[in-house]
Amino acid sequence: MNVPPSITTLLIGILLTLASLWFGQHNNLLPTAASVEAANIDRLFNVMVAIATGLFLLVQGALLYSLFAFRKRKGDESDAKPVHGNVPLELVWTAIPSVIVLWLAIYSFDVYKSVNSFSNLGNTSMAHTHHAAVVADASTDSALEGEAPAAVTLVADAPSENLVIDVTGLQYAWLFNYADSDIVSGELHVPIHQPVALNISAKDVIHSFWVPEFRLKQDAIPGQETHLRFVPNRLGSYPIICAELCGAYHGAMKTKVIVQTPEDYQAWFQSRQVALQADQQEAAQRLSQPGEVMEAHLASMGLQPEALTQAATQAHQSHLTIPEPSELSEHVNSHAALATAPTILNHAPCHTCSGIRQ
Repeated sequence: MNVPPSITTLLIGILLTLASLWFGQHNNLLPTAASVEAANIDRLFNVMVAIATGLFLLVQGALLYSLFAFRKRKGDESDAKPVHGNVPLELVWTAIPSVIVLWLAIYSFDVYKSVNSFSNLGNTSMAHTHHAAVVADASTDSALEGEAPAAVTLVADAPSENLVIDVTGLQYAWLFNYADSDIVSGELHVPIHQPVALNISAKDVIHSFWVPEFRLKQDAIPGQETHLRFVPNRLGSYPIICAELCGAYHGAMKTKVIVQTPEDYQAWFQSRQVALQADQQEAAQRLSQPGEVMEAHLASMGLQPEALTQAATQAHQSHLTIPEPSELSEHVNSHAALATAPTILNHAPCHTCSGIRQ
């Protein structure tokens, strides 16, 4: 039975479409989705994979078919039939990819606007997120009506229900400072289903804050603040990676974001507050007892308090300039004021301290 070429082409097209759609939805190429924003990114990615799969099967199928259907037959010494071109075919294979690329560009930009910020730089930039988009539209309408547009709300001015965290990138670590508290952590702890607003900056060079499971990435730029907002929706621990080459140990600039239940997050937050208060009380106690701080400082250098008198006598005899005991006490206390942890006793001796050694 001879099947009309049009029917064969139709069947092949249906099979290619079904295969492409199936692979686009079952490619499993992305890591676990752990944020609300990841859903839009995944849909866009799956669409692009489906289109790419269809094009790949179409091109490779046509190539394989041509290799077998138009191969040189045994005993056939004739020349191939010359082909001068096919204008309709060329128009089709030019127009279809152009439409696909244009549609993907529009779709990608729409997804980008819905889940990410416009690389918000400084105080004059727009934070284009779900909430800020409404404000931006209202500002545009006011401008068209001749009114002064309202200022666009930045992520830094996020509503109180958002968990606001200042993120600092430096070679080669991430620091997270929780707003309205003195808590600083090397790991990002967030409660599940809680909107999180990040104010991102850098101390030295350009870094890039990237959480693959959240499908979000934002640059950290020295001297300029960028912003990122997300809503975690899956419990677990996920890597935070610097995606911008920032130095020799760039590959080691990793930490993690831990998505917890509200109860576990509160327990962690309160434990950090208790630890912070204990450190502050210990530092205050040390500063309130300068004599003990001075004795401990001298002991860390291998000296006894009586060494002050001996050092003063030797300095007088050898005309060595050395501060008086009262001045030295103030000097040692200044060391303590520069730190808030017991590690103040382990710092390298300065010029004045070295004079005491001599």
